[in-house]
Formats: sequence, C-alpha cells, structure tokens
Amino acid sequence: MSNSLKLNSQDTPSAPVSQQVTASQAAAHAGMPALDASADKISWFEFAPAHLFYTPIALYCGWLSLRHMGPTLLTNCNPSLPYSGLVGESKHTVLGELKGEARESVANYARCLRWGGAGGLQKTIAEAQCAMKGAGLSLPIVAKPDIGMRGAGVQLVKSDAELAAYIKSFPAGGNFLLQALVNEEGEAGVFYVRYPGEKKGRIISLTLKYFPRVWGDGKRTLRDLIMADKRAGQVPHLYLERHKTRLNEIIPQGEGIRLAFAGNHCRGTIFRNGNDQITEAMTAAFDKIATSMDEFYVGRFDVRFGDFEAFQQGSGFKIIEINGAGGEATHIWDSRTTLRQAYSTLMRQFSHLYAIGAANRRRGFKPTSLKDLIKVWWHEKLLTKNYPTTH
Repeated sequence: MSNSLKLNSQDTPSAPVSQQVTASQAAAHAGMPALDASADKISWFEFAPAHLFYTPIALYCGWLSLRHMGPTLLTNCNPSLPYSGLVGESKHTVLGELKGEARESVANYARCLRWGGAGGLQKTIAEAQCAMKGAGLSLPIVAKPDIGMRGAGVQLVKSDAELAAYIKSFPAGGNFLLQALVNEEGEAGVFYVRYPGEKKGRIISLTLKYFPRVWGDGKRTLRDLIMADKRAGQVPHLYLERHKTRLNEIIPQGEGIRLAFAGNHCRGTIFRNGNDQITEAMTAAFDKIATSMDEFYVGRFDVRFGDFEAFQQGSGFKIIEINGAGGEATHIWDSRTTLRQAYSTLMRQFSHLYAIGAANRRRGFKPTSLKDLIKVWWHEKLLTKNYPTTH
C-alpha cells in the first residue's frame, strides 16, 4: 500500500486556510479517480423503498425459477459456501475459503463470540483482546457482525473503551469479526462471474466508492453543514443519527468530518460506475483469487486500496469482505444510472445466478430447501435488528 497519497492540511502549513481546505478536500479521495460534480445529485429511485424497487426483480426471479425448475437455485451457485452466500452466511467462513497466495490479499481478521450471562461482557472483552493479539491486530480496527449484510453493525473502533462499548451493545450469542483497518481512501466492489467448467471468469461490475465529508468553517454546527451540503442535505437521515453526539458542535475552519465509514450505499457512501475502467490485469487477479476457493463461481469482492492505477494492474489492494450470491452489482446506485439500466443490470446478474445454479445441479449439487432458506433468512433478520449502530 502506498503512503504517498495520505495528505492532510498539516502537510502544507504555510498555505492560507482556504488553500489548506482545498488540499484536504483533494486528499479526501486520494488514490481514486476524480469525483465529478454530478455526484452531488441523487436519482429519483436511488433511495426508494426496497420492497418497491425490487418487486420487478422478484417477479423476474419467479420467472427464472420456472424456467430453470428450481425456486432456490440461487443457493446452488457457490456449493462450497453456506447457502452460496445468498443469506445468513458467516463472513469468517467465506474468507476462510481463500487458499494459498490468495489469503495474502485479505485484511487480517479474528472472530469472537459475544458471551451472555453473568460475566459474559468481561469474558468477551478478554477473548477479543487475545484474539486480536493472535491475529496481529492493533487499534484502530474495524468491528463487524459475522452474519449480516448492507453494512449493518459495522464500526471503526479506535480505543479499548470503544471496543468494550461495541461488545456491550452486541447481541449475546452472536459472533463478530475484528479486522485490520485498511487506512486508505480507495474502496471498490468487484462483481465476478465464472461458469462451471470455465477456466477464466469476468468482472461484470466495478463500483467505485467515495466517502462523503463536510468541511468546517468555524461558524456552523455539524448539523448545519450536513443540511447545507448539496448531496447530504437531500438525505440527512442517513447521517444525523450516526453523528448525533456532535450535531451541535461548531466544526473548526478546514476540519473535514467523514459522514460515512462503511462502504455501503444505503449507509450514505457515494457509488460510481467504474465498468469502463476494468482491465485484463484486474480480471486476472480476481480470477486467481476466485479459483483458489473450491466451487466458487459468482459474488462480489469488496476491496480497499491506496492507488487506483495499481489496483487496475491487479495489485496493492486488500479484500475486506466477500459476498456470494447475495452480493449485488452495485454500480447501479450511481446517480447517473437510469431505472431501465439498473433493472437490466440486475436481470442479467440474476440470469447468471440461476444458470450457474442449474449447471451445478446437473453436476450433482443440491440447492437448499425453501424451508431451510426461510429459516436462515429469519435468523439473520433477528440478529440484524439488534446489531450496534453502523458508523
């Protein structure tokens, strides 16, 4: 990872305040392609209720189920993963499928159980500290649920007190991960597809993720800055609760406040379509990673990096999460995407999922029963409802 791109206003102490702010703002997305002004816009369906937006896709999946004679074929895409990574899968288990050199691409992590009952909190804290030491982790770290989607329960933990607070708020009986912080601005979602029998796969979606910030002027409160921001002011509910302890604080001149930490669109991160920047070298790198996993054919790799050009050459990145069949070609949440383009992308994605599931069925693999699928989905839903607040 390159450190040459980590700049802040202290790197230019002799510059006027206005120039310092500009330099800090430029460094906010260091190592990433420039973010154009259209990123301030929000498409009319971008934050539409999920049950409305996904209804046409659900109907299309119903048709695919009839066509391929299997309503749960989605759970047959990646036979080595629990439920093919569609729902309820353990992040620890999925990351553990990486073998050989591919494991070096993963940010270090450790899994911990949240013990309940008398003394459960202290026992969990002690085991978490031991697990961190064993995995070579040191603060700051990222804490996240082992089972969960869309960034639920993800927090940046910077101190022992914050670690204890996270564990205290985590539901007893659940597992959580502690992962090394990849302290870089670059993040991307790489959606990969390979059919059984194919030696090489393809990247069908590249999503570039940008973390929004507001900049202090020494006069306005954080609440005022969020409401005045061209984009954040349109969806303030995504940020106000998360920063409720600082909303009335006047932010000093030039200080940047990062509004979102988790790289999820529904948590307020800005997504941009990077499909035209996919390279053969990038594809080859993810081919190598994907094929190191037994019977893995489709899913999204979430990665962080400090140099986009190096990432395009297939190097200098760390995997922070792997999503199987439940992943999404998230470039559709670029505000420039039309509704027709979004649905077309999702329909192609699900066509791949069902076709791969059917191919694996012909190879002797069996999809999960509908009863078991509903059971595990409900279990994840109950867990997610009790997770800590997402940062």
